[in-house]
Amino acid sequence: MLVDGEAARLKGEADEPGWEVDPDDEWGVAVVATVGRQLRLRREAVGMRATEFAAAVGYGEDLVYKIEGGKRIPRPEYLDKADEVLGAGGLLSAMKVDVERVQYPKKVRALAQLEAKAVEIGVYECNNIHGLLQTPEHARALFDVWQPPYSQTELERVLAARMGRQAIYERDPSPSISFVQEEGTLRRRIGDTMARRRQYERLLEVGQMRNVTFQVMPLDSGPHPGLSGRIELLKFEDGTGVGRSDGAFNGRRLTDPKQLRILELRYGTIRAQALPPRESLALVEQLLGET
Repeated sequence: MLVDGEAARLKGEADEPGWEVDPDDEWGVAVVATVGRQLRLRREAVGMRATEFAAAVGYGEDLVYKIEGGKRIPRPEYLDKADEVLGAGGLLSAMKVDVERVQYPKKVRALAQLEAKAVEIGVYECNNIHGLLQTPEHARALFDVWQPPYSQTELERVLAARMGRQAIYERDPSPSISFVQEEGTLRRRIGDTMARRRQYERLLEVGQMRNVTFQVMPLDSGPHPGLSGRIELLKFEDGTGVGRSDGAFNGRRLTDPKQLRILELRYGTIRAQALPPRESLALVEQLLGET
């Protein structure tokens, strides 16, 4: 029979609270290796063996070696516990800033960096509620049915990445953001009743932000330029932009002004055909009331 402490230790070993390092992400690999080296040097400086340190922080010894060897990305709580156990006075906890972005997959991090620089963002979404609008419960429900399935570690990592992108709402000055969602994406039954209610409440919350325009393309609308797929447009302070459309230019990232202008025309037409913001939010309130 396991005592509480032993059970907690084995649970820590099984849970492996960290993320795998993407070997193709050279910058991420370098950051994680540096953080791991600093953790090891601090541990050795206080004369603590890896076994003793693992027991003190409540995680498996194998995980300690992986993190110190730059094989795993430590989670924030790991760095906080290490700081406390090793008496680092906040120096190890401060490294959370260094690993905050590395924890996200390279592709997602690149998108988040573009969104963080944009002064204007325009999105038309026809398949799912856009990632910048999703609640954690909604996103998890989508990731749970991904094929091939994510491992638990991978699922937590991509979920953290998606939620991390929503820090864009905290930017000062705030970017101007417009969303057009197909009504069908709002009516699809993703998650249980409470999850759907929270998602509608989140849409209402974001839709009422001063820098956000939220519109719904009703089910009974006529043909429009978005029927071939999602459209995303980002504009930057220097006048440049980036765009992408699932149904245009083979879905590749666009920076050519002429091609961006085509997407802008299509997106403008979509916004003109969608419900006005007030009516769109009223529809969300109606769906919330029916849930």
